[in-house]
Amino acid sequence: MFAWEIKFFSELSAQRLYQILKLRQDVFVLEQTCLYPDLDNLDQKVIHVSLISEEDDDLVAYCRIIPADLVSPDVAIGRVVVAEGARSQGLAKKLMIKAIEFTNEEMQAPAIKVSAQSHLQAFYQSLGFAITSEPYDEDGIEHIDMKLTILS
Repeated sequence: MFAWEIKFFSELSAQRLYQILKLRQDVFVLEQTCLYPDLDNLDQKVIHVSLISEEDDDLVAYCRIIPADLVSPDVAIGRVVVAEGARSQGLAKKLMIKAIEFTNEEMQAPAIKVSAQSHLQAFYQSLGFAITSEPYDEDGIEHIDMKLTILS
């Protein structure tokens, strides 16, 4: 079984923060061989969405919700990641749905932006996101901006 945690930075335990940073490093830096500044001084200002294995209290999926006007006029969801051993279970979709629901219900955001790796375009489109930019290079990986408009 899994449990959701949605927390501000100040609410994260040292253990959970370590798990978040390690998962992001393992996937984005090591697995994708991408050197980039993951510690970008945003974590202290965002909402952290974690999916935890109740069996061993391990982090299996994570993303962060960035409030509007922090990096974009819209609320943004970023650092979407699923641990290698937990993939192919539909957890990325569950994670995004949870983040979208939270953004809609708690933040009343009219739209959500993602900077998506281009090869994940179909995944984000399946959630209702539409492409809003031409492809661009971000840290050596092709990305596209996408936006989900929330209908009230």
